[in-house]
Amino acid sequence: MDWDKLRIFHAVADAGSLTHAGDTLHLSQSAVSRQIRALEESLAATLFHRHARGLILTEQGELLFDATRAMTKRLDAAAARIKDSEEGVFGELRVTTTTGLGTLWLAPRLPRFYEKYPGMKIDLMLEERVLDLPMREADVAIRMKEPSQADLIRKRLMSIRMRLYATQAYLDQVGTPTDISDISRHRLICQSPKSPQVAAGGRLVQHLMTHEIPSLLTVNNYFGVLQGVIHNLGIGLLPDYLAVDELSLVQVLPEVDSAEVPVFLAYPEELRQSRRIAAFRDFVQEEIQIMRRQQKATG
Repeated sequence: MDWDKLRIFHAVADAGSLTHAGDTLHLSQSAVSRQIRALEESLAATLFHRHARGLILTEQGELLFDATRAMTKRLDAAAARIKDSEEGVFGELRVTTTTGLGTLWLAPRLPRFYEKYPGMKIDLMLEERVLDLPMREADVAIRMKEPSQADLIRKRLMSIRMRLYATQAYLDQVGTPTDISDISRHRLICQSPKSPQVAAGGRLVQHLMTHEIPSLLTVNNYFGVLQGVIHNLGIGLLPDYLAVDELSLVQVLPEVDSAEVPVFLAYPEELRQSRRIAAFRDFVQEEIQIMRRQQKATG
């Protein structure tokens, strides 16, 4: 099968338009159309339904698009490995992690990574959905649960716990709780039970909700919870790694916390030799060691 025709088909299927695909490929619309017709003739199949608003894949077209998409991802992986230089680390690295860890822990530390590797380009994808690493939706993931996908290299980075924090200004105004029952005299700030979150945090939220809490603020991510806490709105349930960077946080009710939540770094087996992956992995591990020393110094 002619790879040039498959490449053009993939671009058309991805864009849903001959014109847009032609712009991407630097080909005229008529040239793209001829290649698609030739491919359909060679397969004896119709690949697109054509209508005024664009192109829609037929069932046969969907099958072929699935194949070209997988081929493209594998080619991208091969190109990334080829680009890894023995003399330095450069190129793009697609990193996925949760919104909380990405915004509150990883992003503030990235300046040190760029100082060491100025030729790197990080595409940081923050979402609760677990991206498919073997299908190259991302190159490396940091998740709050051990990945179950096959063909992945996994490394446990650390464990975190969800704990209760407030500011000293809030505690001076409202009072410091000394027992879990005292939570009923405070506003609680936490992730919404309906939002995606680690199971250990969700269980602790459910436990806290069994107490009569007069006022509640729920947010769908930890960044919002943190903003509520540092603006003196109440006592918030937050991951303990925040206490290192957010010096305004004061832990309350130390005996109340979640079960340990493991944090894993994972990447596809085919990127085992990638210098970009190794550089990022080592950077994250170094930052965790720095954080642990800070926790010991302040704890």
